[in-house]
Amino acid sequence: MRVCLLVFFCLLLKINAASKVRLAGVFGDHMVLQQQTKIVIWGWAEPGSVVSVKPSWNWQENSIRAGSDGRWRLPVLTPTAGGPYTMVISDGSALTILDILIGEVWICSGQSNMTMPVKGFPDNPVKDSAAEIEHAKNDKIRLFDVGRSALLGTQDDVKGSWKEVSSATVANFSATAWFFGKTLQEKLGIPVGLITTSWGGSTIETWMSEKALSAFQSVKIPKTADSIKLPQQTPTILFNNMLYPLIGYRIKGAIWYQGESNRNNPVQYPLLFESMVKDWRLRWGIGDFPFYYLQIAPFSYFPKGGKGLSSAYIREAQMKAEDRVPNTGMAILMDVGEEKMIHPGDKKSAGTRLAYLALSRSYGMKEISDTGPIYKAMTIRGNSAFLTFKHAEEGLTSNGKELRLFEIAGADRLFFPAQATITDKGVKVRSSMVKKPVAVRYAFMDFVIGDLFNSSGFPASSFRTDDWPVTN
Repeated sequence: MRVCLLVFFCLLLKINAASKVRLAGVFGDHMVLQQQTKIVIWGWAEPGSVVSVKPSWNWQENSIRAGSDGRWRLPVLTPTAGGPYTMVISDGSALTILDILIGEVWICSGQSNMTMPVKGFPDNPVKDSAAEIEHAKNDKIRLFDVGRSALLGTQDDVKGSWKEVSSATVANFSATAWFFGKTLQEKLGIPVGLITTSWGGSTIETWMSEKALSAFQSVKIPKTADSIKLPQQTPTILFNNMLYPLIGYRIKGAIWYQGESNRNNPVQYPLLFESMVKDWRLRWGIGDFPFYYLQIAPFSYFPKGGKGLSSAYIREAQMKAEDRVPNTGMAILMDVGEEKMIHPGDKKSAGTRLAYLALSRSYGMKEISDTGPIYKAMTIRGNSAFLTFKHAEEGLTSNGKELRLFEIAGADRLFFPAQATITDKGVKVRSSMVKKPVAVRYAFMDFVIGDLFNSSGFPASSFRTDDWPVTN
């Protein structure tokens, strides 16, 4: 039996080596394809040659003639979740893709908190990473990590390959994406494919196309290669290199962990976010696919009395973005921030909270609570402010502790620490120092550990009721 298998694989290698047809880098052995839809397979061949694609789930052959530039694209219908399958691509000589799973595919993008692997960064560990790596075993999850590239202009292809789950592959894969995918797979019981494309320190502008940035006159688009000093902070560069070549690979949705590098421009961030998501969706051409993201965690950006803009404003901007863009959802990390670590070690909370959003909103599991309380409205009665919240239908809790993070102000805009009490409808806030309140803020500072939760245990977002100008 072993001899027969060896002969079979040797023949496949010989056949594949003779083939001139080439697939885009995102296709290959161990890949996951989105279930029950029309996907597109694409690549390159000799100009004018006929290319055929035949998948083993139905053995139906589709063919097309490669263009004068050698490019070809072929639609293929996928079945319900399952596998493994094979696919034969031929231009006269056959190329065979092995071990294909059919399931749910998600793009995972952002900056270093998305990049941070399960094994952690030097001197910046991921919580319980050793046990997670040791026990990494799931033959229904597949991982693809897009290699870094920073050339000028849109690129045709990406570097990378699909990998099976093992201790080695999980150790080096995005922790946030891993916990997201692991939770989805365990709950759905079907294959999950995760494609990560991220770069530490990246701004949102670098993940946007030139078209998406056209309304933002202050953003400078690079015109020459020597103008790319920091790729991760140069508008359009990572979109062109690490996202554009993926467009067309059929996905269920996207998750996003980014914002730290844009914290000094919170006013513009919701507009940029809206334009980016709209542009990605238009390019994929599959409607308003789900886009779930993480509000950045609290962190002390200004230790030792340093000055600067509080990151509470960018968290506020991220909260506003959810209202601007349909079919999005924000997971909240107010309880897992670390004062001296910009990369919180609790990546399990990050990934699983994104998964709860997807399970509830994209997969119809309404019994799963999906996010924490978000400020809704304020009513003033006498010397007290009464606040109500979304995502707190079953009530609020401080887990038996005193609420210490509320502040209240009058018309003079001077904030004082407030007494806050949970009521059956929300939170009552008052202070003896403010007789006629007009504004309330909660956890509105760089670093803080949230103390307000809903009954499902999810933390409330920081917020302010006022719209006073952004200040240091």
